[in-house]
Amino acid sequence: MKNKIFVAFFFFILLLLVLSGNPFYILYEGKQVVITQFGKPKKVVKEPGLHFKIPFIQKVNYFEKRILAWDGYPTQIPTKDKKYIWVDTTARWKIEDPLKFLQTVSDEKGAQTRLDDIIDAAVRDVVTAHNLIEIVRSSNRITEELEEKALESIKVGRDKMRREIIKIAEEMLPRYGIELVDIRIKRINYVEDVREKVYQRMIAERKKAAEKYRSQGRGVKAEIEGRTEKELKVIISGAYKEAQKIKGEAEAKANEIYSQAYSQDPEFFSFLKTLKTYQNTVDKNTTLLLSTDSDYFKYLKRFLQKNPPK
Repeated sequence: MKNKIFVAFFFFILLLLVLSGNPFYILYEGKQVVITQFGKPKKVVKEPGLHFKIPFIQKVNYFEKRILAWDGYPTQIPTKDKKYIWVDTTARWKIEDPLKFLQTVSDEKGAQTRLDDIIDAAVRDVVTAHNLIEIVRSSNRITEELEEKALESIKVGRDKMRREIIKIAEEMLPRYGIELVDIRIKRINYVEDVREKVYQRMIAERKKAAEKYRSQGRGVKAEIEGRTEKELKVIISGAYKEAQKIKGEAEAKANEIYSQAYSQDPEFFSFLKTLKTYQNTVDKNTTLLLSTDSDYFKYLKRFLQKNPPK
C-alpha cells in the first residue's frame, strides 16, 4: 500500500515538473520556430498549431515568416562623374531559412546589421559606377520629345541601377537564410554645390520642352486656320454660284412674264413701264429738261394735252 502511494506521489511530482517546464507551445500564423536542444538546433517548425517540446531541455526560438522592413541611413556617395549625392534606400526582406538565420545572425537585430553592410555596399558600388544623370532619370523621355542630341541622355537609368543593386545583394543574403524581396531608392538629394547646377539644367530642359510644345501648337493652329479658310472660300464660292443661278433663273422667269404681258397688250405694257420709269427717276425735287418729241415725255404730253393746266 505504501509503495503504491509512493509511486503515485512520484508520478504526481514528475507531472508537476513536466508541466512547470511548459512542454507545449503555440505557433501562430506568420511565425516559424527553430527548436534548439542544449543550444544546438534540433528541428524547424513552420506549421501553425499546438506543438510539444521536451521541457527544460529544448528551447523554442520564434522568427517572423512575414515580410520585414529595412530602412538604411542616408549616405553620401560620389558618382562616376565626381558629384556627391545623398542616397536614402529602403528594402523588404523575409526569413527564408530560419535554421541558417539562427546560426548566422541569431535574430532580427543581427540581420538588420548584416543588411546595413550588404545593401549599403551594393548601393555604393552601383552608384559610383554610373554618372549622376543615370540615377536621377529612368528614361530618355525628355530627350526623345525634344529630339535634340545636345541634351544629356541615359544608357542605364535609375530602374536598371536598382535591379543591379538587388542582384548584388541577392547573391550574398541567402547564406544568412534571408530572401530579399525588393529594394527601393526612397530619396536622392544633392549636396549644396551640385544642387544649383542640377536645378538649372532641369529648368533649361523643361523650357526647351515647353518651347517645342508651343511650336507644335503654333503649327497645328496655322494648319487649322488654313484649312478653315480654304473650306470657307469653298462654301462662299458654292453659295455665290447657287445665288447667281437662282438670280438668273428668277430674271429669266421675270423676262418670260414681261414677254407674255407685252405680247398681250404692247401699248399698255409700254405705258406701265414708262410709269415705272417716272416713279424711279422723278420726285418732287427733280427738274427735267426734255424736248417735246422725246419718248420719255410721250405719255406725259398726251396727259397734258387732254388736261391742259389752268
